Amino acid sequence: MTALRAGALGALRGVAVPSYDRGAVTAGIVHVGVGAFARSHLAVHVERLLEGGETAWGVCGLGTRPADRRTSEVLQAQDGLYALLVKHPDGRLDAQVVGALVDHLHAPDDPEAAVERLAATSTRLVTLTITEGGYQVDPVSGRFTPVEPAVLLDLQPGAAPSTVFGLVVEALVRRRARGVPPFAVVPLDNVAHNGAVAREALSGFAARRDPALGAWVRAEVAFPSSMVDRITPRTAPEDVALLADRFGVEDGAPVVCEPYLQ
Repeated sequence: MTALRAGALGALRGVAVPSYDRGAVTAGIVHVGVGAFARSHLAVHVERLLEGGETAWGVCGLGTRPADRRTSEVLQAQDGLYALLVKHPDGRLDAQVVGALVDHLHAPDDPEAAVERLAATSTRLVTLTITEGGYQVDPVSGRFTPVEPAVLLDLQPGAAPSTVFGLVVEALVRRRARGVPPFAVVPLDNVAHNGAVAREALSGFAARRDPALGAWVRAEVAFPSSMVDRITPRTAPEDVALLADRFGVEDGAPVVCEPYLQ
């Protein structure tokens, strides 16, 4: 049995592992909400880029909820590595170690570090999997209508940012003040016209903080829409055992998915 760590990759057999130099990878993407889907989808696409030599597109994960602490701790302990177990309809199994996650921050522990990572010039994309309800956009009016207490608290003057809205908007404020172009915000949630929804959410939050700031976010920040798909069920204890028994990998946060990827 091999515990998943950077120094143990050479001991794995029958498992695809990163062939690129992970030490040369920098984080060009900050992803908010590193759950199983982000690791079976976004990170896999990024892994292909890294294998092709595009080393400026690593992913820094960012958790905003207290419940995200465990993911952060496990990934940090495993040097950002995790196993992806692909289950084929005919019963075949493929296992791959994904190395695209080069860092993971837990915002409740250090909001300032989270904002500065978002504000860094190296950050070119901020991607989101925060669920449909996480955008706080009313489905009838189509307007940003915050009801979550943490979001309302983020709108109070002088509040330390804690939600995706507070963190991302504060980072945009700092980039604008420093003369750094804004990053693009790319939602990966299964929401119709998700780019437009994300624009309404973040510009609406910014407008409640300062109307001129809201207008700037709406006009200057890119919010492309995306279509994403890959069945990624919750990892069960049996999947962890299967990974260990079949491939000899001990992983505290493996991901299981189907072979289809859009």
